[in-house]
Amino acid sequence: MNSKADKVLFWGCFIALITTSTAFITRAILVNTVWPAEFGLDAVRSQELFGAGIWPFAISIILFSLVIDRVGYRAAMYFSFICYTLYAILAFMAYDAIHVPGLEGASLAMAREQAWNYLYAGSVILALGNGTVEAFINPVVATLFSREKTKWLNVLHAGWPAGLVAGGILTIGLSDAVQNDWRVVLYVLAVPAIVYLVILARATFPVQERVASGTSYREMLAQFGVLGAALAGFLILRQLGEVFGWSSALTYGLLAVAVIGYGLYSRSLGSPVLIILCLIMMPVATTELGTDGAITGLMAEPMLQAGYNAAWVLVYTSALMMVLRFFAGPLVKIFSPVGLLAICSALAIVGLTLLSFAAGLFFVFAAATIYGVAKSYFWPTMIALASEQSPKGGALTINAIAGIGMLTAGVIGGPLIGYMQERSAEQAIEAQVPGVYPQIARQDRYVLGSYSAVDADKVAQLPEQQKTEVQSVERAAKQGALAKITIFPAIMLLGYLGLLFYFRARGGYRPVSLAQGAVGH
Repeated sequence: MNSKADKVLFWGCFIALITTSTAFITRAILVNTVWPAEFGLDAVRSQELFGAGIWPFAISIILFSLVIDRVGYRAAMYFSFICYTLYAILAFMAYDAIHVPGLEGASLAMAREQAWNYLYAGSVILALGNGTVEAFINPVVATLFSREKTKWLNVLHAGWPAGLVAGGILTIGLSDAVQNDWRVVLYVLAVPAIVYLVILARATFPVQERVASGTSYREMLAQFGVLGAALAGFLILRQLGEVFGWSSALTYGLLAVAVIGYGLYSRSLGSPVLIILCLIMMPVATTELGTDGAITGLMAEPMLQAGYNAAWVLVYTSALMMVLRFFAGPLVKIFSPVGLLAICSALAIVGLTLLSFAAGLFFVFAAATIYGVAKSYFWPTMIALASEQSPKGGALTINAIAGIGMLTAGVIGGPLIGYMQERSAEQAIEAQVPGVYPQIARQDRYVLGSYSAVDADKVAQLPEQQKTEVQSVERAAKQGALAKITIFPAIMLLGYLGLLFYFRARGGYRPVSLAQGAVGH
């Protein structure tokens, strides 16, 4: 039985996660709708600014996990709040830099450049704060509820969609106010940030179960092992290489040094079950995060045609996820964490298949609901599963798998889904509008090689009838590509079925308990 103080600590962590997702979505809204005009940003600089709020988030989750048991959860909590404060200060400075009477021409350009630097630095700092929140709340909740990790980590991660719901409603309800003075979102963000600071500043944080059991730091690293370090290190260094323009030789050189050093110290390849979970997390993240943009766009179109604000799509899907995560406990008792993930993988296949040809408001939302139910449990259940099977890994086990997922979606998953959609568009246009594709294509490269894509500027130069036909074929083909994306949940389903057979052969699924002296796999 958990004490009242434990529950207060849990809800403080919950509100911290709401702060994180609210900060994430409000900044994304500003980058895509307000800041381009305000600061004179083109599409490239806007996306560069957007990316600055993503990659430090994922990397800090992993790197902070290596030291969080030594610096303490309270210090991590204060650090996250300081990051939110610095982000707000830099955003205010950016606003003030260009709102000076009489600015025009070269002076305005210089002011906008200075403001962009403030926003970029603020975005990186904000992302570090967001990652730090995830780095401390996951191990805290896993320790508080060590016998019901899957249930309570799902409830905790209902805080993420809760913040997205708040951000979506903010967009709809305060759209005019945000357009007039976007600083209003900073005032809104301050509310949950101050609340979690007040709650957690007075809370007593638990000693992480790995530390309490006497498991050494080396043993923690051994759970992740050389294989886990190689996977996470590749994704981290690949992402940093893209940001800072490193050569491939430098990236792989740094990776070799890091992995060799990790291996010499940990003297382990890693826990087999944990490594398998890390590998499964890659298609999980691609399925959950990589498809969101395509599905949101698909749902937004019939919403706009029906006269509704497209932001209600975000509110609907996020609210669905938030509610479902509160009810993970009974499902886990019936199916086990692995069984629940297998069922969700099958539902994801069904949902994506239906979405690939869905038309009309009702059909699109029905298909999206099936997919939304499926993806609701993926992320927190995977984190809980990793912690339950490798508790010796402590904070690193829990957070590394989350970081691997986020980095996979950004470095590989998202671009791969984009490639699959572009490839479908190419094949459809060549088949239905012969001879046009070479006129409208552009060549580019991504992490897995070169690709060909439709160039919107070239399409705009086509004769009106041909342009309309090409756009219609492209839109249908990219929607149809969702059926090909089912390969990712199919891989997940095979992985989960394999784990189910593995656990059945061992007498059924059971969490590994350090308190009982159980030995990890």
